[in-house]
Amino acid sequence: MEDIKLMARAAKQRLKSNFWSDCKKQFDLNATEAKERGISEIKIKSSMKGQVKSTIRGEKDDEFYLKVKKMLDEEGEVFDALGRLTDKEYYNTLTYEEKTRYTLDLANKYNAALAKWRKERELSGLTS
Repeated sequence: MEDIKLMARAAKQRLKSNFWSDCKKQFDLNATEAKERGISEIKIKSSMKGQVKSTIRGEKDDEFYLKVKKMLDEEGEVFDALGRLTDKEYYNTLTYEEKTRYTLDLANKYNAALAKWRKERELSGLTS
């Protein structure tokens, strides 16, 4: 019951602070700007919807994504990204099969983080 009350208070606060009207204005502005630049409006709106949802839920980026983001911001896309992201001490304790699984999991996480970073970069190019 307490969770519902907290959620209701947060929703009321968003209404009072014009959160939704500001979101609508930002959506429209970015959609217009995307159209002028020849970028898909749907793609931009979808990305912004995801950001609004995570803002409402209070979600924060995980440590791995922040590490990948820092690497990409500082050096761009590098050929040895998996090597840089591998926890060497842990990796050396694994068997061959576990190393393979670890590397595949790391590659999947990296690809997801890279896609998220690219979307954020594309969106930030519109708002800057």
